Amino acid sequence: MVFLVRHGRPLIDRSRPAHEWELDPAAYDDVWALRSSGRLPTGAAWFSSPEPKAVGTAELLHDGEVGVVDDLRELVRTEWVDDMGPVIHRCFAEPERSPHSGWEPLAICQERVVRAVDGILAAHQDTEVVLVGHGTAWTVLAAALTGTQPNLDEWRALKMPDLMTVQDLRSR
Repeated sequence: MVFLVRHGRPLIDRSRPAHEWELDPAAYDDVWALRSSGRLPTGAAWFSSPEPKAVGTAELLHDGEVGVVDDLRELVRTEWVDDMGPVIHRCFAEPERSPHSGWEPLAICQERVVRAVDGILAAHQDTEVVLVGHGTAWTVLAAALTGTQPNLDEWRALKMPDLMTVQDLRSR
């Protein structure tokens, strides 16, 4: 079982790229509520995206060591978009194409994240794994692990923070 944690609500600063945003201190209570919910495993191996909002979430959720893995980062977005709805829709509808100038194609994000997670899972075969990261990255990862297509409705339903548990159904 893989535990996928979407980071807590970020402190949005439109003058900086989203990958630099910190965790909003007003979101700490929501992260602590997830920590105390009993839904996260004990004795698991923990890993995080390098983005500050993910690392901050991981630090609030877990007192032990958290490995930071660069390839767990979110879909690369170098430009702010006021109306993200149509752009995200294009991401999922045409995953091989960049949906907006300066944005990574969804398929590239999926390949990067799946490759990183495959390495983590291979190194921790006898241990549950908790990954702290991002909604889009986790949506495409969950699809790859379960052999399904990425689901835009599931992406829309994710909260900040949120937890998804996924069974790797691929034959190894």
